[in-house]
Amino acid sequence: MNASHGFGTVPSPTHPAKDFIRHESECRSALKPLMTSLLDMAESAGWNRRTAASALMFLAAQQLTTTAGNSRDVAYEAEPSP
Repeated sequence: MNASHGFGTVPSPTHPAKDFIRHESECRSALKPLMTSLLDMAESAGWNRRTAASALMFLAAQQLTTTAGNSRDVAYEAEPSP
């Protein structure tokens, strides 16, 4: 399922989360054009591209902190032992 939130779509993953390297790489590839577009929009609005990128890194880290207790958000978490 592709998700769209106003400025592009995000393709669904084709690699399982437990195949971390491929899953992570695929996610980066899926998000890269959206990130570029968002930075272009910020720059067009008068923001310095470096400042906007720094703000996005901060917001991304904040999202990790917010969801740290939610194990389903950690793709590479070890599977429970039987």
